[in-house]
Amino acid sequence: MAWLLVVVAGLLETGFAVCLKLSHGFTRLWPTIAFGAFALGSFGLLTLALRRLDVGPAYAVWTGIGAAGTAIYGMLFLGDLVSTLKIVSITLVIVGVIGLQLSGSAQ
Repeated sequence: MAWLLVVVAGLLETGFAVCLKLSHGFTRLWPTIAFGAFALGSFGLLTLALRRLDVGPAYAVWTGIGAAGTAIYGMLFLGDLVSTLKIVSITLVIVGVIGLQLSGSAQ
């Protein structure tokens, strides 16, 4: 259950990163509000998960999901550059996240 919280928190991290860009420096109301909601949810779920998990693997999985998710979202919906190297790198991040999750505490 704790790992599920980390995964959801990582997906919410993607949401707050995208909303941070869409807020244009907190000058747009709704993306700024969404940023706050996603950030609170993400940090809240990570905090709950850290009650049962080792901080290193849990934090790395959280940031890995957020980073990969944000990069993928940017390429699909925000016009970010798509390249073979970027796709291979994102794949490596995802493989690393899976490895870290498997190596993390099973409490």
